[in-house]
Amino acid sequence: MGDSLGYVAMVTGIIAAVLVSANFSRKITGYAFIIFSVSSVVWVIVGLLKGEPPLVIQNIALTGVNLFGIYRWLIVKAPTE
Repeated sequence: MGDSLGYVAMVTGIIAAVLVSANFSRKITGYAFIIFSVSSVVWVIVGLLKGEPPLVIQNIALTGVNLFGIYRWLIVKAPTE
């Protein structure tokens, strides 16, 4: 099961990275951070199942970064020029 979850985490991480790097729009970037959050949470689960504390700790931290990305790109209003 851990291997299958690892593939889910990998694919969602790649999709999110492509969306962020493409910078299509503010909303899509925000949704990419939601996808990154899913990836991070799944990596935490994989790390717990496989007994990999560094993977768990890293992805707990990345989940926090991703939550900040969601806040910044989807919740806070875009600055007006």
